[in-house]
Amino acid sequence: MNLWHSTLAVARRILLELWRRKRSLLFWSFFPVAVLLLNGLIYAERAKADLDLAQAFERAGTATLVGAALFFSCLGGSVATLVAEREHRTLRRLFLSPLTGGAYFLGIFLAHATIALWQTLLVGAIAASFGARLHGSLPLALLVIGLSVLIYVGVGFLLGSQFAKRTEDVNALVATFGVPLLILGGAFVPTRIFPPSLSQLARFNPVYHMNEALTKIVAEGALLADLQEHLLVLIGCAAVVMAGGWLAYHRMLQAEQQL
Repeated sequence: MNLWHSTLAVARRILLELWRRKRSLLFWSFFPVAVLLLNGLIYAERAKADLDLAQAFERAGTATLVGAALFFSCLGGSVATLVAEREHRTLRRLFLSPLTGGAYFLGIFLAHATIALWQTLLVGAIAASFGARLHGSLPLALLVIGLSVLIYVGVGFLLGSQFAKRTEDVNALVATFGVPLLILGGAFVPTRIFPPSLSQLARFNPVYHMNEALTKIVAEGALLADLQEHLLVLIGCAAVVMAGGWLAYHRMLQAEQQL
């Protein structure tokens, strides 16, 4: 079984399980829509002197996509996937298959990237209905979204494989590690109102670079040359989480073999 077929098999199984339950897919669709509407109206009201309704939804859309859609479906979803694998004893079956750690990680990434694509289309369509439009490059925006998904899934893979043992651990992990990163990254509170110390600290946060890069592309039409710092950070984070995910997979299998 080659890498591509193994990756597709893992992704297909995860998506089929989510489709059978449907509850998670429904929540991952409803939640970003609700946050987008709230954020957009708040942006429009608080910045009416500087932004019209369309511009408010352009900025609210990027923050919502990074902070409400991709974060909870890709990071929280990947943690929940690994916990479910462990509780259902699915991991034990991997010992009898030729599945590699890379294929397993990429399968989880592909499954959640599919969900992320749906969320991107949903958030984009609703924002467009309020007049928002993409001012920059679509391939560049998709690159930032893809790197964001990869980082979120990688962090979720690390947390789920090393720290979450039961279903009740998922919410605690996501809240403890994720929510402060979202706030510091400007997903809920604009970074322009941060005090100088927090502004400097935010630059070490990948969520900040996701949000800033996507906002500059969508709302300001930024080009590749304008995003070098953000892209370098995101690419570096993606490389780190991929390496960490590969190591975490092998540690997880070793731990399962000892049970």
